[in-house]
Amino acid sequence: MVEIKVDLEKCNGCGTCVDTCPVEVYEIKDEKAVPVKQEECIACKACEASCPNGAIEVIE
Repeated sequence: MVEIKVDLEKCNGCGTCVDTCPVEVYEIKDEKAVPVKQEECIACKACEASCPNGAIEVIE
């Protein structure tokens, strides 16, 4: 299974990951990105690449 780590110190809740993820893994909660459907992740790493703050790490 894929593990998704979001560094809440770096995340500013911009929503880029929400818009980028093709399988809708993320939601913004309390102004931070939360991988609410982590089991759906296909490890494309689009979120990791598009995050302007480098707050997301996808571990296969």
